[in-house]
Amino acid sequence: MRTVVARAAAPRRYLMCPPTYFRVTYSINPWMDPGKPVDLPLALTQWEDLRDRYLSLGHTVEELDPHPDLPDMVFAANGATVVDGRVLGARFAHPERSAEAAVHTEWFRAHGFTEVREPEHINEGEGDFAATASWLLAGRGFRSSPLSHPEAQEFFGRPVVGLDLVDPRYYHLDTALCVLDGDEVMYYPGAFSPGSRAVLRRLFPDALIAEEEDAAALGLNAVSDGRHVLLPQAAVGLFGPLRERGYEPIGMDLGELLKGGGSVKCCTLELRC
Repeated sequence: MRTVVARAAAPRRYLMCPPTYFRVTYSINPWMDPGKPVDLPLALTQWEDLRDRYLSLGHTVEELDPHPDLPDMVFAANGATVVDGRVLGARFAHPERSAEAAVHTEWFRAHGFTEVREPEHINEGEGDFAATASWLLAGRGFRSSPLSHPEAQEFFGRPVVGLDLVDPRYYHLDTALCVLDGDEVMYYPGAFSPGSRAVLRRLFPDALIAEEEDAAALGLNAVSDGRHVLLPQAAVGLFGPLRERGYEPIGMDLGELLKGGGSVKCCTLELRC
């Protein structure tokens, strides 16, 4: 029997962007269908529920002003990666989102971040970079360039571990893997190449392994503060295993934002200072 660990939540600082102009008028991932209209008032209510839950848990939420020509800005996690107060900006793979990068960079420079790097190579922020206590995990295969990995390693001074994504439904690392606390993660093996699965088993032998049904509900697009894990409420198979490990899962309904291919984590950029 697994011993339940007493977990402690650490106050976090997050950057979010309200879905004021969110819509699905193009398709750049398998979740997006322009034929399925977005209920914008509902999307805003769902986003506000997530923001308010963070605040109720004692976290700080900064807000990025939305732009009418950038409907995917609600997925703020893609705009940068922040580690030790250093900011590696994004360079988007698709032209539909490319202008978001400058908006994020301007926000960081205007809010006291002095070490801000505009990247040379394509990366989509925390969509494909996930920081554990020991490593920076880095996805590739659909969006981010493998060349972004050494760039991040040089900038952050942290060892970067590249992971190959092979299922287009899990086009970003944050749809297939979530950092829970320290070097503890949960992930869906089917999203990764055989070699990357072997690397994950070696690095995280005690990881929580998600089943296909929960991964397909974007259950791994989650945010943990070390105790509470906010995740899509439809990923019911993850709630019990998380509780067994001492976490408190909190189900969130972001069904309207799922129409754009994102959920809890996609809406949340962590400001690690």
